[in-house]
Amino acid sequence: MPRDILVRRTAETDLPAITAIYSEAVRAGAGSFELEVPDVTEMARRWRNRVGKGYPHIVAIRDDAVIGYAYTGRYRTHPAYRFLVEDSIYIAPDAQGAGVGRVLLSELIKLCEGRGFRQMIALIAGGTENPSSVRLHDRLGFRQVGLIEGSAFKHGRWLDILLMQRALGEGKASLPRER
Repeated sequence: MPRDILVRRTAETDLPAITAIYSEAVRAGAGSFELEVPDVTEMARRWRNRVGKGYPHIVAIRDDAVIGYAYTGRYRTHPAYRFLVEDSIYIAPDAQGAGVGRVLLSELIKLCEGRGFRQMIALIAGGTENPSSVRLHDRLGFRQVGLIEGSAFKHGRWLDILLMQRALGEGKASLPRER
């Protein structure tokens, strides 16, 4: 793993850089199914909502600049899903392919295990058209559990969602302690 990358909790001052990174994913990529770029105010609302509910939200820093960020959130609102989290990772275009995603996802896994979550799911937008995300998750112990074909229409084409899953801690091998 790259040693020149610092990972820490997201601070409010990171939100303009996070918004810029996400804006690129919305405008040019298939890694987000949003069609309109949210502004900093909306990104701040989302961040506060996630961290306020106890979900990790972290940034990767190199040379004092945010080069990526990652977070988890609730997979669904039904209470039975309370031990399952969904991860999201976004990397600045000029930092992709440098191990930033691996550093962020490794830290997310540790943080979620420490908070008692038992499963992590990745909904990989673009499916197999997003091979770097598939490889990242595969290398960190995720396995493919499903494909939702043609589930989104963006950039003039149909895109799939690839579902990948990883157990956290003891996974389903034991009963969880209530959070």
